[in-house]
Amino acid sequence: MQRRIEDYALIGDEQTAALVGRDGSVDWLCLPRFDSPACFAALLGGDDHGHWRLAPKGAGPCTRRAYRPDTLVLDTEWDTEEGSVRVTDLMPQREHAPDLVRVVEGLSGRVTMRGTLRLRFDYGSVVPWMRRSDGQRVAVAGPDAVWFRSEPPVRTWGKDFRTHSEFTVEAGEKVAFVLTWHPSHRPRPPLCDPFDALRSSVEDWQEWAARCRYEGPHRDIVVRSLITLKALTYQPTGGIVAAPTTSLPEELGGIRNWDYRYCWLRDATLTLGALLSVGYQEEAEAWRDWLLRAVAGDPADLQIMYGLGGERRLTEYELPWLPGFADSAPVRVGNDAVEQLQLDVYGEVIDSLSLARRAGLPMKPHMWRVQVALMEFLRTAWRQPDEGLWEVRGPRRHFVHSKVMAWVAADRAVRTLEFDPKLTGDLEGWRAMRDEVHREVCEHGYDAERNTFTQSYGSRELDASTLLIPRVGFLPPDDPRVIGTIDAIRDELGHSGFVRRYSTDETDIDGLPGDEGTFLVCSFWLAEALHMTGRADEARDLFERLVGLANDVGLLSEEYDPLAGRQLGNFPQAFSHIGLVTTALALFGDERAG
Repeated sequence: MQRRIEDYALIGDEQTAALVGRDGSVDWLCLPRFDSPACFAALLGGDDHGHWRLAPKGAGPCTRRAYRPDTLVLDTEWDTEEGSVRVTDLMPQREHAPDLVRVVEGLSGRVTMRGTLRLRFDYGSVVPWMRRSDGQRVAVAGPDAVWFRSEPPVRTWGKDFRTHSEFTVEAGEKVAFVLTWHPSHRPRPPLCDPFDALRSSVEDWQEWAARCRYEGPHRDIVVRSLITLKALTYQPTGGIVAAPTTSLPEELGGIRNWDYRYCWLRDATLTLGALLSVGYQEEAEAWRDWLLRAVAGDPADLQIMYGLGGERRLTEYELPWLPGFADSAPVRVGNDAVEQLQLDVYGEVIDSLSLARRAGLPMKPHMWRVQVALMEFLRTAWRQPDEGLWEVRGPRRHFVHSKVMAWVAADRAVRTLEFDPKLTGDLEGWRAMRDEVHREVCEHGYDAERNTFTQSYGSRELDASTLLIPRVGFLPPDDPRVIGTIDAIRDELGHSGFVRRYSTDETDIDGLPGDEGTFLVCSFWLAEALHMTGRADEARDLFERLVGLANDVGLLSEEYDPLAGRQLGNFPQAFSHIGLVTTALALFGDERAG
């Protein structure tokens, strides 16, 4: 079966995540963390690179699948000539070690099931030594050990240590499998009871989802997006990964393949706003605290992204033994964009902390000092060219969005001092900076002939990030330049009703060959911009079409190819789901409770 990105569903335990295909195969799992080497890497290669399939013998894709309401517990069902069967997949909240639990339940008739487990550590490159111990299988290689507990008997075949099982289930019968990882030098962790784990997981997720205050249209997909964001949160630190995958392509067969298993500062303001708006103050506070720890240090050393715990070194390298999803090579681990200068992150950090203050999150003693230090650096640094929001790998430019976010930084700092005069800071100096940035952007970043803001100073190229100009308050929504920019982006970057982030026709913009799909978060930004400028019907129509792009279990990747009807890029993508939530709040705010 040819794999498609949208064929996958997500399960996870808020420290790592797995992708489960329609055919019952777990094709991606990194243990013990999101950014650890994968032990199942078939997603980026083939079955020999590691997977775990559990399905009726001889069956193809499932008949239907769905998450249990308001949970991350996945039910996959097949109707066969023999009868019907369900496989329930989950990763329970870990107490001692990460567990992957799979429960097979007979629904009708008598169905023959087959399971195939190929453990391949270090992204499919290491075949472990597997042996029996205490009635279980344990696979060991280097630092990794995985225990496999199966109620039906299993056996290991061949040189590649494939573990197979074949068994039957009747209506009402349930059998369970548990996969548990731990460091190979440590004793085996306590056993997980799969049925207790299933019950508690359903209860925990539903209790968490019930806290959502949003009651407007499309509540189910909004809650699904919030559950996805919760699943992408690294619970020990509060950091939120951009996606749980690496190297899913922005163009099938292309080279635009990046590792997104890290935490981007650019997501900070939108994430905080979304969580706070729907009642998740505890999660917002944890994200805020992660942000403060990550950015601590010399303001000149501020990075655009960090590791799950705030790690700074995310060195990029390639995995040549993996052919890539749909032969899209190279497969990359790490991300060299961490070395880029992106001035917009200063504005995003200061805006995030300002939002946290206004929302009433408990204050941290050093929070204002961090903002002052960032402002003092930005006072002169904002004049530099940078790589911009989209991490282009071409030459540095004076990107308009970066300058607008420098204005946001000065504006929020000024407003904070005006609100709380007891705080110390250069109020007049920051006001002067705010005014100067505004004048410069309007003079050099605006094309009067076409009535649109451009991607960078002196350029005729457009950039979807300028759709954020009214949202951040740089100009009011009814300003003719704002309306002109929205119309120009829709006309020039629009594709089948959705939006590209910029044109890739000129490869010197991002330094890369090839193309990419429409960018989902940019399309959500367009919907919100249309709403802000009074075009509510157009905004809602676009939002409806964007929601319709989610796969059968409500998940969105980074991009979408309208011609092929395929999702593209890393999956599921936090930025896309943040865009869905914030746009729903903007469009239907008067219709929600709380």
